[in-house]
Amino acid sequence: MFHRMFSSSAVSRYLRFLLLIPVTLVLSACAQDRYFFLERADLAPIQQQLAEQQVEISALKEQNQAQFDLLETRQQLRQNDLSAEFRAQRTLLEKQQQAAREPRNLVNPQQPPSHGRYQGKLVVGELENVYLAVPGIVYEARIDSGAQTSSLHATNIERFERDGERWVRFDIADPATQQEITLERKLSRNVRIIQASADEAERRPVVDLPFMIGDHRQTAEFTLNDREQLTYPLLIGRNILRDVMLVDVGREHATELPEGLELVGEDDE
Repeated sequence: MFHRMFSSSAVSRYLRFLLLIPVTLVLSACAQDRYFFLERADLAPIQQQLAEQQVEISALKEQNQAQFDLLETRQQLRQNDLSAEFRAQRTLLEKQQQAAREPRNLVNPQQPPSHGRYQGKLVVGELENVYLAVPGIVYEARIDSGAQTSSLHATNIERFERDGERWVRFDIADPATQQEITLERKLSRNVRIIQASADEAERRPVVDLPFMIGDHRQTAEFTLNDREQLTYPLLIGRNILRDVMLVDVGREHATELPEGLELVGEDDE
């Protein structure tokens, strides 16, 4: 009886084992099939990402190509500019060489003539002989376009009244003889001059004097002051030069006074 029970129990276990084998195989197959389904499901997003990356790569390639084309275009334009500049420089050099080989025209119509007038204005140098019609003497004057007014060396300056009008008496020296000449002229006005070496302003008289430079004749204001420390006793400033004269700073005595100058009277001023 024990033997039969053992056999029945063993057979029962054996049968259960046999039944577990197909169940295990089925479950294993199901699990393996589920694993493949998960990988296939994840494959679609990966493929989508790859496609998007390929699109981005294509866009970057196009952008790089556009930048390369732009740089190439700029380089070509720069080369064209350099070539044009080189041709212009070469043309200029050829013209200069051609001009150097040709005989030079000594008369330049764009430059002031050596004597006379230019564009209707008298050409003067830094130094000119100026004829003072009163009292009829010639000074070597300095031409200074930086000075606003003209001035004359005078001493013993004295203001006085005549017939209710203001006059001034002063002495000037004849450059030819060094003799003192006393003049009396109607006072035109007074100017106040402030010098760095003086604490107070100096009042200087201004008178009208007729004069000539070259063939130019005029009456203008001259400030009377002591110019003994200066080289030239007469200074011609902008009040005379303006609109009627041109200064050639590289020349001296560009004008010539006419011959036979005479004393100009009061009616000729």
